[in-house]
Amino acid sequence: MADTKTVDELSPVEMRDPFLRKELKRAMIWLGLACGIALLIVLVQPLLIIFAGVVFAALLDGGVRLLGRVLPIGRGWRLLIVVVLTFAFLVGTFILTGVQVTEQVTQLRSTLEMQANRFTGYLTSQGLMPGASDVNGIVKEALGSVGRVTSWVGTAIGAITSMFMILILGLFIAMDPGTYSRGLQWMVPVDLRAEFARTLVKMGETLRRLLAGRLLGMAVEGVASGIALAIGGVPMAMLLGIIAGILAFIPNVGAIVTGVLMVAVGFSAGVDTGYWAIGTYLIVQTIDGYVIVPMVAKRTVDLPPALTLGAQILASALFGILGLALADPMTAMIKTALERRSEREEEKAEATA
Repeated sequence: MADTKTVDELSPVEMRDPFLRKELKRAMIWLGLACGIALLIVLVQPLLIIFAGVVFAALLDGGVRLLGRVLPIGRGWRLLIVVVLTFAFLVGTFILTGVQVTEQVTQLRSTLEMQANRFTGYLTSQGLMPGASDVNGIVKEALGSVGRVTSWVGTAIGAITSMFMILILGLFIAMDPGTYSRGLQWMVPVDLRAEFARTLVKMGETLRRLLAGRLLGMAVEGVASGIALAIGGVPMAMLLGIIAGILAFIPNVGAIVTGVLMVAVGFSAGVDTGYWAIGTYLIVQTIDGYVIVPMVAKRTVDLPPALTLGAQILASALFGILGLALADPMTAMIKTALERRSEREEEKAEATA
């Protein structure tokens, strides 16, 4: 007859077994980390849109705080004034310059195509570039290599939808930033919440100052470029000024694109006009690089040019045009967080000394 003695030890698959629970917990941590990385890759574009909304909210918050220095009214009313003034400015600018800018956009496209054909034709005649058929093949291959992550942003509907979501997100966050700050703190262990809150405040201040400097640079570059190009008789001066102002939000890369457009359009109207466009570009960029940027850097995070350009290259390669536009704010916030961590370590060292 078989032995029917009862086994008292824990089963190897029993959840009460300490070894099994320890190994299961370790496996769940690694599985959660892998799922988090995969989810981050899949949701990278929505996360970028959310971050863009945070950047827009910081821009609105900066205007609200600035207005609060002269108008002692509630935050909601100040936010309403900022939004109304911004909307009125955009609508007024579109009404005053809409027809002219629309005509210049069509003219700019044809001018750039003509100048590009001339330039590639010259390089081909000198044997420095493949033939036209080879160039078309290279361009198609390059465009076809764009990943799935950024493909939908290139469509007009995707761009408009993304912009609308960014504006709505930024508006909601700017209405009550404290609520979202508390929500983020709840995701952090209790003993780290105080330091996390201080870091958030410091990152918010840095972001507001950085955006204020960007707006100043955009205004100076846009207005100065448009006026100078108009004086020199460069075609589409107003459109080029608007483009220069918008691209000034993206340092380094924006300046290069602006210079290419100015020079191409300038030389389409003549050699003298082309030289005037080159001079305008150099003077405006010199003022921005040696006056505005250092002045802004003294009051905000000082980002080395190589660090900024490297971050832009990585962000544009991974996330497309939206990543390129947000590379500077992301780098500034990361640097601020690291600086705060260094300050905290120094404070601990001084306390234990």
